[in-house]
Amino acid sequence: MPHTPQNPRTFGELPPSAFPGERLGLPESGVRSVARVGRRITALVIDWAMAVVLSVAFFAYDATATLVIFAIMQFVFIPTIGGSLGHRLCGMRLMPLTGGWVGLWRPAVRTVLLCVLVPALVWDSDQRGFHDKVAGTVLLRVR
Repeated sequence: MPHTPQNPRTFGELPPSAFPGERLGLPESGVRSVARVGRRITALVIDWAMAVVLSVAFFAYDATATLVIFAIMQFVFIPTIGGSLGHRLCGMRLMPLTGGWVGLWRPAVRTVLLCVLVPALVWDSDQRGFHDKVAGTVLLRVR
């Protein structure tokens, strides 16, 4: 009779975690914990609102200009201040899973995917959007 494992898993699948970030070695709450959905959405709204204001001011509001402004803000501020203005105002910082500087390719990949929006709506159990998984980044609380 063949041996049947007690807890069958797909090859390479990680065990379920008790809280977002546990599998990544992050604390459950407080500084350096995974930023939760409320903060992330608030930051996104702040960033989009700033892009709209700039679009109205310089382009009499143009949807394409708004998206381009939003993308430029993401790409410029993530590697320079550690996150978008919305992230920083909401007490978050974008970090690569490997630590260190986020570089230029991660913000570029993350921004392109974020502008598609669908990847931002698909999350894993660590509350990382598809755009963060592909870029190898995680949004952490800094306060």
